Amino acid sequence: MSAVPAAEPSPSAAEVLRQRYKRRLPVALGELAGLTHGSVQLPLHVAWSGLTRFDLDRPRSRMTMYRTVLAEGQHGDLIVLLDRDLLVAQWPVLRTLISRAIRDVWEEAFPELASARPAAAA
Repeated sequence: MSAVPAAEPSPSAAEVLRQRYKRRLPVALGELAGLTHGSVQLPLHVAWSGLTRFDLDRPRSRMTMYRTVLAEGQHGDLIVLLDRDLLVAQWPVLRTLISRAIRDVWEEAFPELASARPAAAA
C-alpha cells in the first residue's frame, strides 16, 4: 500500500485578500500621480456602488474617495487616482477606515505610512 501525500493546506481568506491587495501596489509611493484639487469621477469598476464623483477640496469627500480606491482599485487606478502626499497626510485617519488587510499590506510595503500613524497615548 502506498502512502498518499498530504494535501497542502488552503490559504486563509485573510491571506487570499492580502495577496490580492499586494499585487495591486505601486512599486513606490512616488508613482502615485493623482490630482490634488478639484473633482474626480471614479470609473464604475472602482465605484460600482453609489457615489462616483468626489471633490478633493472637501476632506470628507477626499477621504471617502481614497478609501474606495484603496479597496476597489486595480494597480493602474491607484497610480492615476491617488496622490502620494495626500495619501501620507491622510493615512493616520484613513488607516482606521480601511480593512486590516489593506492597511497591513500598505504599511508593510511602505514604512513611511506606518511611521505616519499617530503616537499611542502615553
